[in-house]
Amino acid sequence: MFQEKIPTIYDLTDRTPAPKELYSFTKDTSDYAWYSTSIKIDARDLPMRPDVRPGLHIASLGHALLGFVNGEYVGFEHGSNVEKSHIFRKPVNLIPGENNITLMAMTVGFPNSGAYMEKRFAGPRAVTLEGLMSGTVDITKNEWGNQVGVNGEKIQVYTEAGAKKVQWVPFAGVPSPVTWYKTYFDAPEGTNPVALRMMSMAKGMVWVNGQSIGRYWVSYNSPLGRPTQEEYHVPRAFLKPKNNLLVVFEETGGNPEKIDILTVNRDTICSIITENHPPSVNSWERKGNELRPLVKLVREAELSCPDKKVITKVEFVGFGEVDGACGAFKPGKCHSTKALKDVESLCLGKNECKVPFEKERLADAGNDTCPNVSKTLAIQVACS
Repeated sequence: MFQEKIPTIYDLTDRTPAPKELYSFTKDTSDYAWYSTSIKIDARDLPMRPDVRPGLHIASLGHALLGFVNGEYVGFEHGSNVEKSHIFRKPVNLIPGENNITLMAMTVGFPNSGAYMEKRFAGPRAVTLEGLMSGTVDITKNEWGNQVGVNGEKIQVYTEAGAKKVQWVPFAGVPSPVTWYKTYFDAPEGTNPVALRMMSMAKGMVWVNGQSIGRYWVSYNSPLGRPTQEEYHVPRAFLKPKNNLLVVFEETGGNPEKIDILTVNRDTICSIITENHPPSVNSWERKGNELRPLVKLVREAELSCPDKKVITKVEFVGFGEVDGACGAFKPGKCHSTKALKDVESLCLGKNECKVPFEKERLADAGNDTCPNVSKTLAIQVACS
């Protein structure tokens, strides 16, 4: 591991009265920017009770923010896809004398549509200290130091050459924010796609052999209680047979020892098509004010095994109502036993096959248990 130094205003040469706006400051050269200021606090301004602490309050225009006071990590806050702006409010430990307030603001993408894009802003807008004996102190215009990017980015510690420019120490088992981690791994055997499962981490970026794999943010859950992405594809073209360099920049704290390197199963393939399944956008035409397809709405389900393998087992066929998704299909309220036999006759032993979407062919003869329901054909097969 290699931990980024938490800068103070004395380390940052770009000085402004207030923190700079994040978009125009970083100019897409980095997702990160440091902001730091210093304030002297009299001992009489600190709370008299030891169980009462002052608070750091930041109004941020987005997207996310980490706070440090005197080099100590205070916390992390972020906005959402709907509301980018957010409030950072955390208790802090202040000391009599000089106190260094340091923020790391970050973007999570850029605006790409809508009006007044030049008026979209991000980063800290107002910074105050609350709960002092003298009241709330506004330090927004206290003079700030600013810096684009973190030092590890600048020296490219995610490359073999850059990794030699810093002093790495063994991971102590205690996750910490703004920390780089590196290790080496051998390429998994076979030709199946390789992925990193990052569920033990929180938020950051990852590189393999100097190639960016992208951002991860597995600590931010969807309404279903899971992150939108858990595994991150590593193209085999990036890999060597042995000693592949894996470097992770963790922003808020995660355990790199539990990152999994795995291969993706491509031997289970599926096709799902509905009765009103639309054709490709290339198959439509416009006549006057009418847009209409040139082909029938329902065609056929298509399955194709990778690497010249053949279909050795039909694991699921549903025709009617189908629940679940590929790998976890379940029959719905109405079903057809005839459809399974039809798919087996068309697909078993073949590298690829097509199953026509024809009700009279797939439905049980004279036994359509849900005639008024729009039909779905779902097929899952195993290749070998």
